[in-house]
Amino acid sequence: MPDPHESSPAARLGRLLKEKGLYCATAESCTGGMIAARIINVPGVSECYKAGLVTYSNKAKRKFLGVRKSTLDKYGAVSSKTASEMAKGAALLMKSDVAVAVTGIAGPDGGTEEKPVGLVYIGCSVKGEVTVKEYHFSGTRSQIREATTSAALILMRSCILKYFSKVTFGKK
Repeated sequence: MPDPHESSPAARLGRLLKEKGLYCATAESCTGGMIAARIINVPGVSECYKAGLVTYSNKAKRKFLGVRKSTLDKYGAVSSKTASEMAKGAALLMKSDVAVAVTGIAGPDGGTEEKPVGLVYIGCSVKGEVTVKEYHFSGTRSQIREATTSAALILMRSCILKYFSKVTFGKK
């Protein structure tokens, strides 16, 4: 019987990273290290996973990832701009080809009308090209964090495939 973990998003990502010879890093806020833990669960991933940072506070986002104070002041920690700067900062700091960053409101508190509980931004940098997606998850704090973790792993793989498709077939 096949191992169910072999087809998990983390396992598929790990195979792709190894196949392409890429190094990756993670920068997490609302997931608190869950993405790193999923990636590290994949046997052999030590060949390509460099490091992960949990930058829960704005101060940590600024100090370790280089997120600008002006970005945090103008857009807030939970924003597309912050996710983008987190992903770029993680890639730069860890000298990695791929970096994913997540920032969001897992609840049950902290939401507003403009930024409700379940709002999450995931940024992914692949060789300097950054993609940021906005998500709206529902459920408990735990469910939102789980959904964010899965979405981040899937986005990473998708961005890597998109990048190599452009490299192979040219930009359209």
